[in-house]
Amino acid sequence: MFETLGERLNTALDGVRGSGNLTEDQVKKVTREIRMALLEADVNYGVVKEFVGNVRERATGAEVSKALSPGQQVVKIVDEELANLMGGQASKLTFASRPPTVVMLAGLNGHGKTTTAGKLALFARKQGKSPYLVACDTYRPAAIEQLQQIGREIGVPVYSEGTEPAPEEVAGRGVRAAKDEGHDFAIVDTAGRQVIDQDMMEELKRVRSVTRPHSVLLVLDVVTGQTAVDVAKAFRENADFDGMVLTKLDGDARGGAALSVVSVTGRPVKFASEGEKMSEFDYFYPDRMAGRILGMGDVLTLIEKAEGQMDEEEAEAQSKKLMAGKFTFEDFLSQMQMIKKMGPLSGLMSMIPGLGKQLKDVQIDDRMLGRVEAMITSMTLAERRNPKLLQSPSRARRIARGSGSTQQDVQKLVKQFGEMQKAMKQMGGKGGKGGMPAGLPKGAPKGGMPKMPFKR
Repeated sequence: MFETLGERLNTALDGVRGSGNLTEDQVKKVTREIRMALLEADVNYGVVKEFVGNVRERATGAEVSKALSPGQQVVKIVDEELANLMGGQASKLTFASRPPTVVMLAGLNGHGKTTTAGKLALFARKQGKSPYLVACDTYRPAAIEQLQQIGREIGVPVYSEGTEPAPEEVAGRGVRAAKDEGHDFAIVDTAGRQVIDQDMMEELKRVRSVTRPHSVLLVLDVVTGQTAVDVAKAFRENADFDGMVLTKLDGDARGGAALSVVSVTGRPVKFASEGEKMSEFDYFYPDRMAGRILGMGDVLTLIEKAEGQMDEEEAEAQSKKLMAGKFTFEDFLSQMQMIKKMGPLSGLMSMIPGLGKQLKDVQIDDRMLGRVEAMITSMTLAERRNPKLLQSPSRARRIARGSGSTQQDVQKLVKQFGEMQKAMKQMGGKGGKGGMPAGLPKGAPKGGMPKMPFKR
């Protein structure tokens, strides 16, 4: 979402990164370019004005003049102000001391509210909670059916009474049912509308009064741009909420809404949804997002994603095999499947510092993982465990037929795998017995990453 904005901001900052001394004219120029970049990204005008003012004031102040590298200090200031613009620190849910914790979702139709209910339920279960969904959109049978389908998919019960009762009646009985059945996390999916109207606001107040939620979250589709900001302002004025969920952060919009809503509403973004999978949902970290926008990466999130897919013992075992040159195609397949679960490759690459800028002209094709997986699964168990067998042309032809690829593709994969084995064995020798090579960040996933498939 923030690719264009990131490119524009980095272009603006390139002129000062290496500067030993900053002139007033340089500061004016860079802040003028930052202002244009934010306005083109559809950021609210008032928000842009305040942001640029803060950057200019800090860039001409003592913290820059006393810095060893004034140019880099300005980059740091922009990074910090971007994080502040989006809330500064992560704002996480607080759970009730006497369960169930009740979370009420609000928002317009089409902003992803029902899908968010399912994602939040799955997220809560990962936190050790027992979630329960309450379907209160009594105006749309399709919305109830969608929530029930999501519930079946993720294995979470859904309370529904159809379309006859009033939403607040369903909400009240649903929360009581959650408590009676021993669930400690109830999610109330309220009814939306196509546009904001007073009836919806009054209805939300009644649902809120009956359920007494511990948290009210407004779901916003950031692809709608300034419309999302207007929606947030209207809900803030008429039906108060304490946090927001931003959906479709993986979209192609300019990102202005994501940078504006906190300043406009005075409420934090609590969650971000960056994909269609139920698992692609997490707390929103303003500082990490600022780093991604400026091409500084987001290593912490990348590590968390990797740790979520592989336990420590398995990672340690694969690390030792990799460094000893005993890593097989069977291990390769396991890690590749782990990477697929972590999300789109383009998103993962943006989390690695500096890599997004280097690969801006490279087309990252997620389908390549599927093609490589097809070749590996077409191998026999013996071939996966002993890649030397694959030097046989007849074996390569058989695998090509079974995977819908060419013999040359198979031979290229085998060659690249051999090169990776050799390189990792050499690195393992330099880094110590079975250990990680020197220089990797503390907390980095021990299993290592296979070579990613790109194409120009």
